[in-house]
Amino acid sequence: MKCPSCKDSGMMSMDRNGVQIDYCPNCRGIWLDRGELEKIIEQSHAAGASSSTGGQEQHKQKRNLITELFDF
Repeated sequence: MKCPSCKDSGMMSMDRNGVQIDYCPNCRGIWLDRGELEKIIEQSHAAGASSSTGGQEQHKQKRNLITELFDF
């Protein structure tokens, strides 16, 4: 599949925490299929619920989950 933004670059897929993320290595654009954003949000909430620390630390943990998902 070709990148909708670049038009000439091929898309790549990567599985991160059970979510398949399509991305363009050229422009680094990210595309999610139906339901994948909801999975990411659910994982983020689950990670926040398992944390027993204060609000600042919980925010940092959520940020790390999102960063981990999209860091490639």
